[in-house]
Amino acid sequence: MNYLLNIHTTSEKAIVNLCAEDKLLETSVHNNSKEHASFLHTAIHHILQHNDLLPTQLNAVGVTGGPGSYTGIRIGLATAKGLCFALKIPLLIFNTLELMAFSAIENTGDKNAWYCPMIDARRMEVFTAVYDAQLNAVMEPSAMVLEENSFTGLPATKPVYFFGNGAEKFKSLIKNQSSPYSFPDVNVTSDALASFSWNKFKKNQFENLMTAKPVYIKEFYTPAKK
Repeated sequence: MNYLLNIHTTSEKAIVNLCAEDKLLETSVHNNSKEHASFLHTAIHHILQHNDLLPTQLNAVGVTGGPGSYTGIRIGLATAKGLCFALKIPLLIFNTLELMAFSAIENTGDKNAWYCPMIDARRMEVFTAVYDAQLNAVMEPSAMVLEENSFTGLPATKPVYFFGNGAEKFKSLIKNQSSPYSFPDVNVTSDALASFSWNKFKKNQFENLMTAKPVYIKEFYTPAKK
């Protein structure tokens, strides 16, 4: 039996779960992004203890590596890499946008659509990408300043789902009410995190612990202190 520990801390909601291969054993969720650091280690300890599992029995750790909250990315990745180094087990890193799209596909069940996750990057900018229902990237992950015509290049033959905490920005720009755009309320779920992780584990899509890096997309910026 392969046991996987999964960590998601790149958004407002933090998720930690434990899986026995494709079976979700337990989930812990926290909704205050400012407390992800204090929540994470306590949650991991509780979940392992509650399931009578030692850390040495884990076979891999999966973590969302970004884009998203810079602090959340660092917290999750540092914890996951530390566990993998100490336990000598593989590391799985998930692109947050791809995981969001996977959650939306699972939620809608629409196999003939484009999926566009959006993460708020302040002002009118978002981290975004576009995927088909098989998670092939139609538009690679990038930072984008939104305009009404940002996605007119997509073929109009399929519906387009926009979701995530940046989607409302784009919705406010749309004036054409007959557009093929939909804005479902979709979030990363523990079930989706578990399935996504297991799919990558089965394919041996592991990261090199020495060279694994966050998926920032763009560099962190903060005003210089005077």
